[in-house]
Amino acid sequence: MHSESPWAEGAQQFQQIFGQTWAHALQSLQKMDLGGALPPASAVKLSPDKLKALQQQYLQEAQALWTQGLQGAPEIKDKRFAGEGWASNPVAAFSAAAYLLNARTLMGLADAVEADEKTKARIRFGVEQWMAAMAPSNFLAFNAEAQKKAIETKGESIALGLKNLWHDISQGHVSMTDESLFEVGRNVATTEGAVVYENELFQLLEYKPLTAKVYERPFLLVPPCINKFYILDLQPENSLIRYAVEQGHRTFVVSWRNPHEDLGHKTWDDYVEDGAMAAIDVVQNITGAEQINALGFCVGGTILSNALAVLAARGDEPVASATFLTTLIDFADTGILDVFIDEAFVKFREMQMGQGGLMKGQDLASTFSFLRPNDLVWNYVVGNYLKGETPPPFDLLYWNSDSTNLPGPFYAWYLRNFYLENNLVQPGKLTVCGEKMDLGQLTMPVYIYGSREDHIVPATAAYASTQVLPGKKRFVMGASGHIAGVINPPAKGKRSHWMRADGKFPATLDQWLEGATEHPGSWWTDWSQWLKGHAGKQIAAPKSYGKGAKFKAIEPAPGRYVKEKA
Repeated sequence: MHSESPWAEGAQQFQQIFGQTWAHALQSLQKMDLGGALPPASAVKLSPDKLKALQQQYLQEAQALWTQGLQGAPEIKDKRFAGEGWASNPVAAFSAAAYLLNARTLMGLADAVEADEKTKARIRFGVEQWMAAMAPSNFLAFNAEAQKKAIETKGESIALGLKNLWHDISQGHVSMTDESLFEVGRNVATTEGAVVYENELFQLLEYKPLTAKVYERPFLLVPPCINKFYILDLQPENSLIRYAVEQGHRTFVVSWRNPHEDLGHKTWDDYVEDGAMAAIDVVQNITGAEQINALGFCVGGTILSNALAVLAARGDEPVASATFLTTLIDFADTGILDVFIDEAFVKFREMQMGQGGLMKGQDLASTFSFLRPNDLVWNYVVGNYLKGETPPPFDLLYWNSDSTNLPGPFYAWYLRNFYLENNLVQPGKLTVCGEKMDLGQLTMPVYIYGSREDHIVPATAAYASTQVLPGKKRFVMGASGHIAGVINPPAKGKRSHWMRADGKFPATLDQWLEGATEHPGSWWTDWSQWLKGHAGKQIAAPKSYGKGAKFKAIEPAPGRYVKEKA
């Protein structure tokens, strides 16, 4: 009988180490709400070639790690293990390095799965969540930095951590910042203005001009209803709203109401007709302008596109130009969120809330946080509870925690018709407000923006709008993500953006980028010049808000709707 080869022995060791771990990880994934059922662990097949390469790589790296561990604490570049407590404790450093090796290997196993792309994406996402939760930094028994602090503070950090834990349990979410330091209207959302109209869905804010003259075509911003508008007005120096006002635009903003049970019956049609379309009509009435310019951000852009299509079907063209920031119109590529969407998941949501009820804001916020679990979940678990720290004040994270509910019928309809079936880009397939949707009727010029590292609206998805909207187009891609890419004021001199001078829009973003040029700094200045070209002549700025008794100032901006908590 011949002896087994070293490779066979190594493979056997690998299987002993990872066989049960892989099976346990897959079993845990079955319990995650990833949209649809995953196959049982026994049915998940791995590519033999990828598995063999992964086994060889693991054994080589494990041997190197063991050798390095004998010589001292291994070097670790992951920021979760960057503190002095880890570096000064060889055992802790070795456990962290071993965890990172195992995490890479498990992700490699996920990539080696032989299945359709959706199943593979779900397994990858689930394994990432599982490994993020299992990091030794998340447990006081293994976190050398937290232990070091507990010793230095004589246990005070543990007591403070328990106090923080109780506080977060009471408020229903993990604190990302010291929320007590912020107040909407006092130190965020402070641009001067007034509420000039309201219905049960939204308040319309008009902002005080900062220039002697304004453009004759007013400017309306439609933010997402999935979170609050003041992401566009956090501080004066990074406020897109204030920037628009400073550029001479008579600026109006929709402030969506945070719905409670009394609005749990509202539908997508309601948000289009009584939301965006009503706002357009009121802005026209107040200003007397035949046409306005409009901007939609994220879901607000999707709502705006529907409103414009309904109006076009009725023979109306009240919008001279439209800007779509990180907006999904073609839902063929929905990025990481696609792991949640299939027929079974959508049917469940329809049964659960399709006829009424609420999609809770905290559930939505948790979902988005777990798209980046290390940065937006476990980082704060470690800091708040294990180290007893109070997170530093940060207005963006305060906004991120200020969640909003969604009416169940609105949410369920949105999931099916956009995320699941992608009906908006199929002319005549979708009926909204009694009208057949045909985006081919939207002939106004459009400015389309996508963020390169956006994980919610991938840049490829934002670019896809160029293939759907028939009017004169301008597409710009900015650096960074869904929020940081958008909120990038010129004065900061940060990041960069890409533009293409020839006006061509090939089928894919990669093809577009082949002819694009990178420019330093913010895209806001390019957009501002574009918008001025569609804003008409300049006229004297108004001396008061609204118009007459019908549209008089109701209360100062930012109004009371934005202050309602989920």
